[in-house]
Parts: sequence; C-alpha cells; structure tokens
Amino acid sequence: MAEIHDLRSALEFLEGEQGQLLTTDTEVDPDAEVSGVYRYVGAGGTVMRPTKEGPAMLFNNVKGFPDAKVVIGMLASRKRVSKLIGMDEEHLGLEMGKKLQHTIPPVMIEEGKHIDCQEVVHKATDHDFDLRTLVPAPTNTPEDAGPYITMGLCMGHDPENGTSDVTIHRLCIESKDELGMWITPGSRHLGAFFDRWKAEGKDMPISISIGLDPAVYMSAGFEAPTTPLGYNELQIAGAIRNRPVELANCLTVPEKCIANAEYVLEGYLLHDKTIREDINSNTGKAMPEFPGYTGDAKPALPVIKITAVTHREHPIMQSCIGPSHEHVSMAGIPTEASIYKMVETAIPGRLLNVHAAPCGGGKFVAILQFKKSSKNDEGRQRNAALLAFSAFSELKHVFLVDEDIDIFDMNDVMWAMTTRFQADRDLITIPGCHCHVLDPSNDPAMDPSIRFHGIACKAIFDCTVPFDLKDNFQRSKFLEIDKQKWAKELQA
Repeated sequence: MAEIHDLRSALEFLEGEQGQLLTTDTEVDPDAEVSGVYRYVGAGGTVMRPTKEGPAMLFNNVKGFPDAKVVIGMLASRKRVSKLIGMDEEHLGLEMGKKLQHTIPPVMIEEGKHIDCQEVVHKATDHDFDLRTLVPAPTNTPEDAGPYITMGLCMGHDPENGTSDVTIHRLCIESKDELGMWITPGSRHLGAFFDRWKAEGKDMPISISIGLDPAVYMSAGFEAPTTPLGYNELQIAGAIRNRPVELANCLTVPEKCIANAEYVLEGYLLHDKTIREDINSNTGKAMPEFPGYTGDAKPALPVIKITAVTHREHPIMQSCIGPSHEHVSMAGIPTEASIYKMVETAIPGRLLNVHAAPCGGGKFVAILQFKKSSKNDEGRQRNAALLAFSAFSELKHVFLVDEDIDIFDMNDVMWAMTTRFQADRDLITIPGCHCHVLDPSNDPAMDPSIRFHGIACKAIFDCTVPFDLKDNFQRSKFLEIDKQKWAKELQA
C-alpha cells in the first residue's frame, strides 16, 4: 500500500480506493449541516436511522472559511480502517494487539526540518485572534452547545515525572480564546495529570492536534489496563507504521504536538476556572455522544485558555459525528485488541476473535467467539467473559458464541441467542458495577437499586452450545460450489 504518514497522504490513498472517498464543492454550513449531510452518506453506528455505512466525505467549500476544508468519516468503516492501517478487516483487533509487543516511541522532529503544523501561526495576542473564525469546527446538531472539536488529540504530561500521554476529549469552543473540556470521570489519563497540576496550584500546558494519520487516532483509543497511566499510545502508532510519530515543540506553551497535524491549538488547562458548557446556546444540551443520545451540558467544565493556533497552509479540519461508526472504530478496535490480549494470555488458543459491536458504540458490547475443544473447556468461555470485563471496565454486555457464528453479523449472533441460549441458565448478571456515565439507563431513575449515576448491571449472555451437545447443534450443510465456475455470478 502507499505510504501513509498524515491526513493528506491518507486522503490521497482513499482517492485510489473505489467508493471510499466522496468529495464535494457544494457549499456547506459547518453549523449542523456537515453532520446532517454525512448522516445520509456514511455515518452508521448508533446515529438515528436512516443512516448507512459509506465513504468518507471531504467538503471543499466551507461557509465562512474560504481557506479551509472539512473531512468527516475517515474511520467510519471497518473496511476503510483496515485499508488505511494495512491490516485484515476481520482481525483488526487481534493484529493491533500484536503491535503492543513491538512499539516504536515517538521522536522529536529533526532540527531544521520543516514543521507542517506551524506553516501559519496565529497568537492570542493578535488583535483579530478568534477561535470561532480560525477553526472550522462543526456543530453536530442545531441543539449543540457550540462548535465542537471532536477529533482533537490532547497531549499533556505529568508534572511529577514528565511522562506524557494522549487522549481525545470533547472540546466546546466557548469564546474567542477558551474551550470547555469534558474529562470523563476516572477514565482518562490526562485527567490524572490535571489533578496533579491542580494539587500544585498550577495550570497544565496542553496541545490539541487535529487532522492526523489514521494510525494515530486508532492508537489513541487504548485504555488501562492495556495502556496504564503514563503509557504514551503514540508508540502503538509507531508500530503500525514501522516508523516513529514525529513531534514538535509548541510555540507558546511547554508542550509537544504532532508535527504533521493540520491544526494545533496550544494553551493551558486552568486549575482555578470552570465554565458552563452551554453558556452560548442555553439549550441544556452538549452534543450527540456515542451511545446515540445527546449529552447534557455540564455545569462546570475545566477551561483551556488558548494561547495560539497553528496550522498548515490550506488546512483540513477533521471531524466526526459522536454516535457514528467512526467512534466504533476508534474505541472498539482497541477494545477488541485489549480483550484478546488479556484472554489469550490467561486462556491461550480458545478465543478465536472479538468484535466490539456498533450497537454498543465500540464500548458497551463485545461478542467473543470461543472454541471448546474438549469437555475441559466447558465453563472457560465464561471465564473469558469475566476477563473481558477486566480488560475494559466500561464494557456492559458480553455475548459468547461458538466458532460457527459470524460475530460481525448481528443477525447471526441473535440467531445463536435464540436457539442456543436459555435466560434462566445462560444469563449471568453482575450488579452494582461501574460502567459508563453516558449510558442513560445507568441511573437511579431507572431503578432505586442503582445508587449513583454510572452504576450498572453487567451481563454475560452465554450463547455457546455445551460441549457434550455439539452434535445436536450442527448447522445445515450446503453444497460447496466451484467458486471459479460461478465467479461472474458471485461478483454480480
């Protein structure tokens, strides 16, 4: 495949892949229209129907931003992700998991080498500095609290030991030089770093890199325990590309950024200031999140005070729709890798594949394809499900299926559940667990037994056949045809 090292080379690659990139010169309004259009073109995921899986989309004519473009949906297809990072579509999680064993740390860009992301520089001290006119961040819906940066890779470091990390957060443009940043409680490493900066009474330097090599975005989705605090996920991207990610020093804050990013926002995460997320809209809403619902605006978000915006000439803003399949890819494929790695370590050779299904946004639902080779494997499938919950704490439901089930076809998974599952015997519930605050059913309003928002009942749906009954559950065997003889018909 062609060498991909940044967003532009990724787009160039997709131009040569039939049906993977749709480019338009029709003027688009970044205020809700970008997402409104892409919903029909290729959003997928948990987006309100009708929607579908389709190509990425590049808008060349963005209202109010004559020098910029907007791209959306780069990763909103498992097939497209596999092409962009050069891995097998059905085993993306397994193959990414193998990269964890051969990581390549990021490096500083060579001195004197051109820094793409700093071709154009706007400092907050400039009289006309305004994020709202510099950054073509779209809103997803007319209810949104404001324009959101949804594909911003935030980079910060630990004030105690200097270790750095990267995570993606929802960032709302609140004013000409301020962003509201939502840090999911207890699940983001930058949040832990920020707590330490606050304890010292200091603002945390931060960079936000936007418009990146798909390998970087795919690597940023890993979480603890696979990548513990201080583990920089950029080293996984280095392994995917077999070359280190290049970093550059920011111009106005003591932090680093991705050297070939389309945009970089530099600033400080303020230790002593918060902002109401919907201060400009007063809708009470934030933006659509991955479970398919619009999140409530937070009353007091941490504030990033922006000190500079740098970008490439004729920059490309990269965005995504919160509930789209793009989130499924970025969160789900690393989840698959993490589950496979943990289960394979503990129960080698039994777990054939994992799928973090779109219905769960890549976080809530995992389907485990487990092979029982002897009577001694009976029950191990449930051990594998428990290990999956340990590998990814936000997971809510695990479906266990046999090797003859297509884990990427929910009809097939539901068939297994219908014909191989008895709820009184094969449903295992684990109440009182912390899952994810964005699941609206994890709330005391749903049931008084839920003590606090975010607490849920995890569940295992064991849709596997008992080993001693396998002969009674054989699928109908059809004639295996000569595929060469029928090649023309099969391609139709």
